[in-house]
Amino acid sequence: MGTFANSPDFVTSAKEITPSDTLDNSTKLKDAGLFVGNGGTLCVIMTGVAPESSNAVTFRNIPDGSFLPIIVDYVLSTGTTCSGILAFH
Repeated sequence: MGTFANSPDFVTSAKEITPSDTLDNSTKLKDAGLFVGNGGTLCVIMTGVAPESSNAVTFRNIPDGSFLPIIVDYVLSTGTTCSGILAFH
């Protein structure tokens, strides 16, 4: 978190999110880190790439209660089986 422009070294806000295949400003997470409460598979579009489903990355076998070392703009519903997902900044 602290290595990105204007980011503190610690989380200062978090909110539960609902994965969505809509790729617009209403679902953009704007450089968020992720916590996964209930593990499984997570399909995301990383920060810095074009918001197109062809740029999605799938993480498999994520355990319950995981902080992921990634920064994302979108969490897609297609391909995601995880739940209890928190986006944090």
